[in-house]
Amino acid sequence: MLRQYELVDRVLSYDPDADEALLNRAYVFSVNAHGSQKRASGDPYFSHPIEVAGILTDLHLDAETIATAILHDTIEDTVATPEDIQRLFGDNVARMVDGVTKLSKIEAQTESERAAENLRKFLLAMSDDIRVLLVKLADRLHNMRTLHHIKNPDKRKRIARETMDIYAPLAERIGMYEFMKEMQSLAFKELEPEAYESITRRLDNLKIEGEDRIAKIASGLKLLLARGGIDAEVSGREKHPYSIWKKMSERHVSLEQLSDIMAFRAIVKTEEECYRALGSIHRRWPMVPGRFKDYISTPKRNGYRSLHTSVIHAENMRIEIQIRTGDMHAQAEYGLAAHWAYKQDAVRPDTQVSWIRDLIEILEHAESPEELLEHTRMAMYQDRIFAFTPKGELIQLPKGATPVDFAYAVHSNLGDQAVGAKINGRVVPLRTEIAQGDQVSILRSKAQEPQANWLNFAITGKARASIRRHIRHKERDETLSLGRKLYENILQRLPTPAGAEALRDALRRLKLSDEDALMEAIARRQLTDGQVMEAIMPGSALGTDHEMPTQIQAIDIKGLTPGVAFVLSEDCRPVPGDRIVGLRRQGEPIEVHAIDCATLADTDEDDWVDLTWGNKAEGGVARIAVTLKNEPGALGAIATLIGQHKANILGIRLDNRDTTFHTNTIDLEVRNAAHLMKLLAALRAADMVSSAERA
Repeated sequence: MLRQYELVDRVLSYDPDADEALLNRAYVFSVNAHGSQKRASGDPYFSHPIEVAGILTDLHLDAETIATAILHDTIEDTVATPEDIQRLFGDNVARMVDGVTKLSKIEAQTESERAAENLRKFLLAMSDDIRVLLVKLADRLHNMRTLHHIKNPDKRKRIARETMDIYAPLAERIGMYEFMKEMQSLAFKELEPEAYESITRRLDNLKIEGEDRIAKIASGLKLLLARGGIDAEVSGREKHPYSIWKKMSERHVSLEQLSDIMAFRAIVKTEEECYRALGSIHRRWPMVPGRFKDYISTPKRNGYRSLHTSVIHAENMRIEIQIRTGDMHAQAEYGLAAHWAYKQDAVRPDTQVSWIRDLIEILEHAESPEELLEHTRMAMYQDRIFAFTPKGELIQLPKGATPVDFAYAVHSNLGDQAVGAKINGRVVPLRTEIAQGDQVSILRSKAQEPQANWLNFAITGKARASIRRHIRHKERDETLSLGRKLYENILQRLPTPAGAEALRDALRRLKLSDEDALMEAIARRQLTDGQVMEAIMPGSALGTDHEMPTQIQAIDIKGLTPGVAFVLSEDCRPVPGDRIVGLRRQGEPIEVHAIDCATLADTDEDDWVDLTWGNKAEGGVARIAVTLKNEPGALGAIATLIGQHKANILGIRLDNRDTTFHTNTIDLEVRNAAHLMKLLAALRAADMVSSAERA
């Protein structure tokens, strides 16, 4: 394990202006926070974050990133809090530590390729600062290096599979090939131990047989380029076991039949020398057809640039050669991390915009329509969040989404029955905004149904459509219920009883499709009582007004033509004493609204009817919203208080609830507005009531 001064010296070696005090504070804090915790290897736990930091110093990353690596497990595994990190190490480090903590809490769903890709997308979207991803990849790399210490073989295989499916491709996605190759080799060793051992043993034998073959070929290649006036740094290696095994599987050949298991790299000074070196090599050795790739003129989507060729070397042996400049090599080894070295401006304040710009710039060179689509999707992720079910399933939502949106995204039934939610284990109201990486659990009740006020904070199309559909169905049910009550009243006024046959005749005469259509027409006053009576029993409506509908409400209101139907608005629920106006809607009863009802703001004043309460007007249904302390007996106490003030409760609905308060919507039968105001004043004065207002 790196000692404190060794780690600090590493950073100062490439960044003399680094914040040395920040690094020292982080080192001491991590050691103290992790205390006597042990890893599976028996080593002190704090050795892990220190080694992760050491890996990142090889990338020459800035002091804030190194401090984040040192602290990355403190929030999750110790008593340290985000507030502690922010206070001691600043906003940037606190934000990055929080990001790594959220990534660490996610359990990959690797049962399918789609699930793995979803998590890769989440990781990209999650990191508004690429340094968070770099810390997470270094964390996974060190965990893979110590994987053999874990005694449970199933756990080792799960971690290895997760690394192979998620983290190695992610490292490749951002161009960190060295991280990718080491992760793949370590995961391959765990997942396919026999294949790994067989290939490794065979490679060792080839080394003995060939002695210093790689060194000789590298020396010959360097000499060839020098003759052409090119000073190149040439190195060679055998391809790593996983790469060889993958090629054997794809080509269905044995290792002996796989000729191109050696790769060489020539690093030159300029792009022009890359192409001159390629010409010298192709003049000296025959090129293998179809094995030449020019990634300099057409870079890969992650910014990788290099010339690749395979040639037939001595003894009919194939070798692969890569040619690139020093800058191209830094990009090839560490990908986007190369853009974030301490000396780069991108690592300074505007981190979010900078890394997105870097990524999009890399993705501009898409090699196919599919890659272009992938680029577009990644751009979209900046306006998306990813949240997780308790089982780890990934749910993608737009920013600003709430648990209602989440519930409907999981399943329509879950959305319909939602009564509350837990976010990261804490109970929250349904209107709470979900943050990136949150784990969301929906609290449900079979007695619940979608509420109209959910439309105030639900933002996804699926949620809003489901809520509106339910409201429409509920309104239709209520309309049909009203229509049936009025129909029963009409039947009682007929001279003789009417049966099912009379109803069928009435539908035919009125040209209505079914019974529900009749009930809806009656409720909406599209038919007069006389018209219905005449259709059921011709001649029974003599002397009855065929044209003027009867009133739906039996409340005295002045300003209406006698006999015109009206309803009290459900939006504002006016009661006698409120200043009121009527609203005309074609084919429907006059709607009576309180003058300050928000619905009126979206209507034409020409459609308003000036109304007043009649002298006999008394009694109405008001709706109030009462926020109570979350204490046993609070709801019962206000019910008693309401009864003491001679008001009658018609219905109660719980709207929002948290650990401190809960808000209820209550429908009350009151005498008039003055009665309601006195009741609200009494409620506000009660100890258990936080607020009480008309809804």
